[in-house]
Amino acid sequence: MIIWEKESLDDREKIFEFLYDINSRAAEETDLIIERKVENLLSQPLKGVQREGPRGRLRIIPVVCVVVSYWADNERIYIMRVLHQKQKFPTGS
Repeated sequence: MIIWEKESLDDREKIFEFLYDINSRAAEETDLIIERKVENLLSQPLKGVQREGPRGRLRIIPVVCVVVSYWADNERIYIMRVLHQKQKFPTGS
């Protein structure tokens, strides 16, 4: 099961809205790519790079220049943040 934390949903919405103003189709495709890549974590939860500092891993999605911060337990994948690769992750996320 994938659990999208509120901040990660807010991040996705901001990315979508930014792109939508430029190109609505690109916004939809980008969001779909993010969703599919995150869903792939269900079968490969350790695919992301282990983070130093805050708990969790980072899943880099280069095709859309996005980094997903997440952590996994035995049954769930918690998506903490979804940020553009040039953004800095806030402390504690």
